[in-house]
Amino acid sequence: MTIEFYTVAGEYGCFSNFSRHPIRYKKEWYGTSEAAYQAMKFEGTKYEKVIRKAKGPMEAARIGRDRSLPLRKDWESAKYNIMKDIIREKVKQHESIKKILLSTGSEKIVEHTERDQFWGWSETLGGQNKLGLVWMEIREELKSK
Repeated sequence: MTIEFYTVAGEYGCFSNFSRHPIRYKKEWYGTSEAAYQAMKFEGTKYEKVIRKAKGPMEAARIGRDRSLPLRKDWESAKYNIMKDIIREKVKQHESIKKILLSTGSEKIVEHTERDQFWGWSETLGGQNKLGLVWMEIREELKSK
């Protein structure tokens, strides 16, 4: 069996970066893991704060994806580990998410989307499913403790 998520609805909706689970990351509060991730693209700049103050995850994503803004130089090499750190904090700070994640056993977790071939996967486009991999790696960390 494969566990799929994309929207905030359903049993595994908490795995979505748009789920309304506030997290504290690098001494700041973010309304969602999406906002934290997008803000880190501009860490140490005024855009980091703009994204942190965004009204919701969609607005944070829109600002963070604006390629006219000065993306940090190491972003491509840093983004996976940043996402993993953010998701680790989300799980650590929300016991309900930890329980849901552990309930998945050893099943494959997939962000099912045709919109992002790096973070997600779909039947028609394939993809790397990096967000699903992050969730499975965090699950293994929890099991080994």
